Amino acid sequence: MRLLMLGGTEFVGRAMTGAALERGWDVTVFHRGRHEPPDGVTALHGDRTTEDGLATLATGEWDAVIDTWSAAPSVVRDAARLLKGRVGRYVYISSRSVYAYPTGPGLDESAAVVEGSKDDGQVAYAEAKRGGELAAIDAFGDSALLVRAGLILGPHENIGRLPWWLNRVARAGRVLAPGPRDLPLQYIDVRDLATWTLDAIEQHLGGPYNLVSPPGHTTMGELLAACARTTGSDAEFVWTSPEAILKAGIEPWTQLPIWLPPGEDHDTMHQGNVAKALATGLHCRPVAETVEDTWTWLRSMGGQAPQRPDRPVVGLAPETEAAFLDGGH
Repeated sequence: MRLLMLGGTEFVGRAMTGAALERGWDVTVFHRGRHEPPDGVTALHGDRTTEDGLATLATGEWDAVIDTWSAAPSVVRDAARLLKGRVGRYVYISSRSVYAYPTGPGLDESAAVVEGSKDDGQVAYAEAKRGGELAAIDAFGDSALLVRAGLILGPHENIGRLPWWLNRVARAGRVLAPGPRDLPLQYIDVRDLATWTLDAIEQHLGGPYNLVSPPGHTTMGELLAACARTTGSDAEFVWTSPEAILKAGIEPWTQLPIWLPPGEDHDTMHQGNVAKALATGLHCRPVAETVEDTWTWLRSMGGQAPQRPDRPVVGLAPETEAAFLDGGH
């Protein structure tokens, strides 16, 4: 299988590239040259946002292309148009953020989506991903596969969500644990995302697929317990009600990564319908494996995960946590 990977050197792209190489695929990575691509690929350089930035892709044929672009949809449009007729299938790694908010629990791929345009420049994330979908569909029609990923965790994460929790739990002491303890979580390990996507290429799948674990694949309590076991920490988890956390002005998702209190936001992020992906072979590894492998990688990085420059740094400042806990919580 001949695969063209647009990107391929960080987090999701890296996982896709690595999984394809493990299958013996012939992989071409098109990237800006800021990071070294994995051994065994053909590397092409270019900046998609500049004039003639796609020049090195003017020739060549591939069975599929995977595109993880998250910004201006016009960039996806230009790549898809250039590759039309020379690539069998266009795989766009989209997001469940394309659904019109609030999505409510249990909605599938038929749910209403936000407005978007393949010709848009810089727009908000949800509109950008929807515009990217439309760009892929415009050029490839039924041969466009739209992978609507949910929360993505795992080794090489460059957002910092699971790395923050691992480092925080490893420091031990009293840890603010956002409740309820049995709050269900829904996410996808980046390697399971890669495996399903490559399988989907082999199955010639097209159209939209929600790509995240089944609802309740783990819970907040199980996730933090896995962090403690993996890091060997004797941290004391101070389980705290959502009401107390919100009243203190502590922000879900950003200051307390992964966590969202029960309600519309939680239903949207952690209660999605993935029956379609499960029916086509989606397998999700246990949370303990994701946590353990992320910790192993994080330690190899000296405990410091890379940070995407276009995303805010996540996590609760130690002094904010201490002030909250010292206040009697």
